[in-house]
Amino acid sequence: MNDAVATLIGQFDRLGRYLDREALRTIDGYYSEAELRLAAVEKINGEASAIVREASRRLFLENPDLLNPGGNAYTTRRLSACLRDMDYFLRYASYALVAGDNGILDNRVLAGLNETYKSLGVPTGPTSRSISLIVQVLEEMLIEDGVTPGDSIRAPFDHLVSGLVEDDVRNR
Repeated sequence: MNDAVATLIGQFDRLGRYLDREALRTIDGYYSEAELRLAAVEKINGEASAIVREASRRLFLENPDLLNPGGNAYTTRRLSACLRDMDYFLRYASYALVAGDNGILDNRVLAGLNETYKSLGVPTGPTSRSISLIVQVLEEMLIEDGVTPGDSIRAPFDHLVSGLVEDDVRNR
């Protein structure tokens, strides 16, 4: 796993070029947002179960059929798998936040997840919604702590959502 700086330097190295002004602005942005990203990761580390619990509560209030017979969260085993996956997305998003780079999400989450969900016939619409709710809960918690979340906090979650939407098994 690379951070944003290592990824950027690697790109310029492959091209045999010096870093340009835009690259330096990107690096400056990475470091200037570090405190915000780390505040979010600290909140995730301390409140992961509460974040997942609240996001799942909101998801099932919006989509109660998920918990009914035929729903993807029906039965204790499926519900547990749903909550486990929500925690998994939150954990990997925290890694991407620290790195300031979403590459880990492509390599470690989205690539294998698409095939797994396809083989199990799991629609990704509710999964995408759960990720949106996770970041919403996280942002609310940060605001309660006096931290103003920005685009850098939302970025890894949005990346996961867009990756899942592109590969939604219902669209095949």
